[in-house]
Amino acid sequence: MNTTLTLLTTFLLAPLATLHAADPKQFPPSHNDAGWLREKGTLIFHDPFEREETGNGMKAIGNGWESATADRVPQIKQADLDSGILKIASATKEAGHAAHIHHDAGFTDGGAVVRFKFPGLNKDESLQLGFVDRETKGIHAGHLCYGILSQSNISLMDSKTGDMNLEIRQRRQEYLDRKEKLPADLDALLKTKRVTVPWNADTDWHELVLVTEGDEMRLSLDGKVIIHHRSEGFAHPMKRWFSFLVPSTVWIEDVKIWKVN
Repeated sequence: MNTTLTLLTTFLLAPLATLHAADPKQFPPSHNDAGWLREKGTLIFHDPFEREETGNGMKAIGNGWESATADRVPQIKQADLDSGILKIASATKEAGHAAHIHHDAGFTDGGAVVRFKFPGLNKDESLQLGFVDRETKGIHAGHLCYGILSQSNISLMDSKTGDMNLEIRQRRQEYLDRKEKLPADLDALLKTKRVTVPWNADTDWHELVLVTEGDEMRLSLDGKVIIHHRSEGFAHPMKRWFSFLVPSTVWIEDVKIWKVN
């Protein structure tokens, strides 16, 4: 049985995935994923960005970071370290791709704590952050799972068993190329892989916590779980990279990566 058929069969035989914001009964105000990481986990990486970058190249940010799109437009600065802030300004149009900046991680359960802000320099500022494993076959570019913050909503997405699964991606692309609606079974499956809640972005600094625990992913802002979702791709055994994907402008002040197991 091929991967796509297995996934579709699983979907048809199982209840629909839960599409919801955080249930206050499950996550009371006292629940704190930053505290969970500190209590149960090991800090495996920390960067306060207190340095200067060394040009525009792939490794110019330093401290182990790599900018996967830097070599596309070496003449354009997309990452500027300024007074302890990583200021990302993606040359999306020129590079043909949003700025993709990543760092080694390496855990099954764990997560990242990120202090960030939208600086208000562009009207459609957004931030996608999550986990990648380029060593796993059958997934486009190793994309596993992400949290996505736009100006109007926040999403969690299981890419491994959703839109980045190569068989599903190929099947989906055929309909997109023909500008046709997706068949009902494929559309229903993909809808179980993503959950979205409304959110009004601002230009303040926020502490964001993105964690995976078993088959659950949770995203918190300023100590409160905003959204959570369960999907099999979140349980991928090795989140090798922590990744930022920035199509516009975002400022990052501090990053901590924690391993729980």
